Amino acid sequence: MLGLKLPTDPRWVNIVEKNIQEILTDHAYCEQKAAATAISLIVSFPEYTELVQEMTKLVKEEISHFKMVHDKIIERGWVLGRDRKDDYVLKLVTFFPKGGSRTTQLVHRLLYAALIEARSCERFKLLSEELKDPVLAKFYRDLMVSEANHYTMFLNFARQYGDRKEVDLKWQELLTFEAKIMEGLSTQETIHG
Repeated sequence: MLGLKLPTDPRWVNIVEKNIQEILTDHAYCEQKAAATAISLIVSFPEYTELVQEMTKLVKEEISHFKMVHDKIIERGWVLGRDRKDDYVLKLVTFFPKGGSRTTQLVHRLLYAALIEARSCERFKLLSEELKDPVLAKFYRDLMVSEANHYTMFLNFARQYGDRKEVDLKWQELLTFEAKIMEGLSTQETIHG
C-alpha cells in the first residue's frame, strides 16, 4: 500500500529496544517537525484554501502526538532529550531541484511530506509488531493509522495540484531515490535513521 521500494531491516527494532529513551525523544521531535511542516505549508501557500484547512487540522493532530510521546517519556521517569539532525530527511530533500513555479514547489514539498509519512507509517507498523513492550507496541499501532492517513492526504494533494501523470512519475522516482537512502540507514535508534 505504501509503495516503499525497500522495507526497513527488521533488525532495526533490536537497536530501538536497547534505546527506548532515544527513540522516544527522536519521535517527539519528528511529531513537532511534522506540525512545523504543516504550518510552513499554510504560510507558503495560503491561496490553497483546502490545503490550509487540512494543514490546520494536521497541526493540531501532530502537536497532540508530540504530547502523547512526551507523556510516554515522562511516564518512564525521563526528560525530553535534545533534538538531533535527521539524516534521512536531509538527504531526501535534495532530490528535487530548487526553484520552479509555485505549483512545482508545492508539489515537491507535498511529495516529500507524503514519503516521510509513509516511511514513518512503515516504521510504526514494525514497532507495533516487534516491540516486546506491549504498551509501546499498542501505542505505535494506534499512531500507524494516523501516519497512513497523512501519507495519502499529502500524495492526493500533490496529485490534485499538479499534473497527475507528472506527479505519479515524480513519486516513483522519489521512491527509488529514497530506497537508495534507506540502504545506508536502519542502524540508529531514530525513527528514520
